[in-house]
Amino acid sequence: MKSLLTIITFLIFNSTFSQVIIGNNVGTVPAGQKSSVLLEFAAGENKGIILPYLRTVPSGTGLAEGTIILDASNPANSKIKYYNGLISLQSTDGWVDLSSGKSANISNYMTIQPLSGSVTEDPVGKVIIGASNTSADGILVLESDSKAMVLPMVENTDEVPDPAPGMMLYINKAGAKRLAVFNGEGWTYWKPQQ
Repeated sequence: MKSLLTIITFLIFNSTFSQVIIGNNVGTVPAGQKSSVLLEFAAGENKGIILPYLRTVPSGTGLAEGTIILDASNPANSKIKYYNGLISLQSTDGWVDLSSGKSANISNYMTIQPLSGSVTEDPVGKVIIGASNTSADGILVLESDSKAMVLPMVENTDEVPDPAPGMMLYINKAGAKRLAVFNGEGWTYWKPQQ
């Protein structure tokens, strides 16, 4: 908990307009490519990032495209989703399922998540990297039109010792490069179109 508070404090006070590497001072991006990165993670950690567990999925105006969540509105049928704002046959509300239709029962995990009203949440509290302010409603907001986040990288999801629901990472292995998301019961893999 102390190291998490240290990271959050560092991000809040030292990261505006800068690149942040979590886990060490080297990261995974080659030195010549760091100018295009806002946020990256240490190599060889076999860890991912955990998405927020939302009991109520936001809707309507004010949602930022690119928002990624673990939809826990029905804990017995949770899915990882991202918001692209487009209404289609696959998405009637702008949310796209990244779990490939595979849901997970995360009811046991939800018993350790705080309930609404049980914690005091700062409604405007957020960490912004890349700008001094943002209109996006999120806990961690990366603001840039020319820089990106590089996900934590692993060779294989089997190397992650205890994945948690909502975990997201990138498999960086020759011939198998892809995004991986864990919904609580299994991994879903997304690879680039050939």
